[in-house]
Amino acid sequence: MPLNRTRLVGELRKLGLESGDIVMLHASMRAVGAVIGGPDELHLAAEEAAGPGGTLLMYVGCEYGFDDVGRGAFSPEEERDVLAHQPPFDFQAARASRAFGILAEFFRSYPGTFMSQSVCGRMAARGARAAWLTADQPWNYGFGLGSPLDKLCRAGGKILLIGSDHDEVTLLHFAEHIADFDGKRIARYKVPIVRDGTRSWVDCEEFDTSEQGAHASWPKRFFAEIVDDFVAKNVDTGRCRRGPIGNADSILLDAAGLVDHAIPLMIRQAHA
Repeated sequence: MPLNRTRLVGELRKLGLESGDIVMLHASMRAVGAVIGGPDELHLAAEEAAGPGGTLLMYVGCEYGFDDVGRGAFSPEEERDVLAHQPPFDFQAARASRAFGILAEFFRSYPGTFMSQSVCGRMAARGARAAWLTADQPWNYGFGLGSPLDKLCRAGGKILLIGSDHDEVTLLHFAEHIADFDGKRIARYKVPIVRDGTRSWVDCEEFDTSEQGAHASWPKRFFAEIVDDFVAKNVDTGRCRRGPIGNADSILLDAAGLVDHAIPLMIRQAHA
């Protein structure tokens, strides 16, 4: 039988989601299974389980072309075409990246959702502290200090993984940005925005969050390795809980705890 919001809220609370929590959600609707009312019911269930006073955050990114020029992702012909025709970036209206799954766009477009204004690390949030989380994100290095990820950790937030790939935990890009090690790769690219009434291409940069990785020594699925190590050492403690949400194996973990766990592993790997 299809799932419903009442059941999802009960399972989320059993997993450990509490009133007032600030939680960053990663979810695979395919893993969860069919839900009466569609994908919106999952993020609404998470918001209900964390309310009142709670806040839900998702990484939504943006679609093709907005943050790709200059990265080497296009052929010269493709890049010329994007430069000529890409519409300017609208932080509120731009669609979520389809690569992040169906729920990202459902969440982004749901009424009352706040958006961060930087292309780099673009986030969406809804709830009591949504405006604070998404405000004043740096244009450059938008996954680092001052980002919604930084605020999530400082506020005692949590990460909720619902059937999602452990190699795609966005918070670990924050760990990469603040960890002190040499040899970080820097990605530089151009973004189309409206300036003085016309479209202009402006520069942006970050420590490389692409599949190439922020450092040449990163092994394949390094983020999954870090997350799985954290879970193995902390499961069923106050820092990590594991259980089912619908049909999906799910994990709720402490955001700052994961970052503190990741940084020494990244430093060690960078020096390997």
